Amino acid sequence: MGRPLSVDLRRRVIEAVEAGSSRRAAARRFQVSESAAVKWVAAWRASGRMEPLAMGAPRGSKLEGHGAFLLAAIAAEPDLTLAELRDKLAERKVRSGLTAIWSFFDRRGISFKKNGACRRAEPSGRRRGTRRLA
Repeated sequence: MGRPLSVDLRRRVIEAVEAGSSRRAAARRFQVSESAAVKWVAAWRASGRMEPLAMGAPRGSKLEGHGAFLLAAIAAEPDLTLAELRDKLAERKVRSGLTAIWSFFDRRGISFKKNGACRRAEPSGRRRGTRRLA
């Protein structure tokens, strides 16, 4: 991902527009896109901001607000699967993916281990000595 253009460049474009140049002319003069110049001037006039906004997704998880519920659910039923936890959250009108739920527990050092009840009766794949009849 690219970086935002410098505040100095933004300032020069805004100052050129404030001095009487059009936004598009200032964009051509400083070799930036016309849409960038239009947006920079609009942001400056609306809020006085020349600095770029923060890039990237906000940190944190929407599940943090439901942490007590999730921890209580696995304390009450330790054998819950991630899919069952997702369904319990859906009952509370919270949409979440399995990865987000797994990450929530991983940040707390809680893991879901396989147990003997989950093992297969026999190995998957083709068994020896059997032939398919066509």
